[in-house]
Amino acid sequence: MARTQGSHSDITGPRIRAAALKLFAQHGYAAVSMRQIASEVGVQAGALYNYTPDKQSLLFSLMEGHMTELLQAWQDLRAPDQTVSVGSVEDHVLARLEAFTRFHIRFHLERPDAVFIAYMELRNLSEDNFTAIESLRREYENALETILKDGVRLGVFHIPDTKIATLAVIAMLNGVMTWYRSGGRLSLDEVEAIYWDMVQKSVRA
Repeated sequence: MARTQGSHSDITGPRIRAAALKLFAQHGYAAVSMRQIASEVGVQAGALYNYTPDKQSLLFSLMEGHMTELLQAWQDLRAPDQTVSVGSVEDHVLARLEAFTRFHIRFHLERPDAVFIAYMELRNLSEDNFTAIESLRREYENALETILKDGVRLGVFHIPDTKIATLAVIAMLNGVMTWYRSGGRLSLDEVEAIYWDMVQKSVRA
């Protein structure tokens, strides 16, 4: 496959993805052209098609990459905990919920553009691509719902509907992204602690 002179797939490919991420987040997917992305990267517009079939594929790749990274990061975080005892069953399920709360806030605050696209550009995915991304989103939501179901089963949480509670908790945590700024009145640790207090109070029996 032909490459633009002076480019290399392992350099230009990531640069194209980074440029698309930035432009989609700033202007919205529908308003950004492939020519604009090429200009941001510094290549001819036709060169983009050596790395992606079309703009839709580029959007899907960005969203799939974000969700895959999110799921893998959560799996890596929780894996060591599978063999660790943290006292009572109540302590254990609370520790798992706290870990999810803090993880979600920190992971998403470190990737504001990817998070914005992941939620705001779902409507611009093709039907097949939407189905694939929704499957990944449900997998992440299921990780939280499993914790909530375990808490209900153990009598630690009182939740009439764990699915609704899952969506409500995630929506609450996502709210941090709309107002938190580094260097503001509260540190990230303080914000995590406040949100953890609100989350546990909303589900405790």
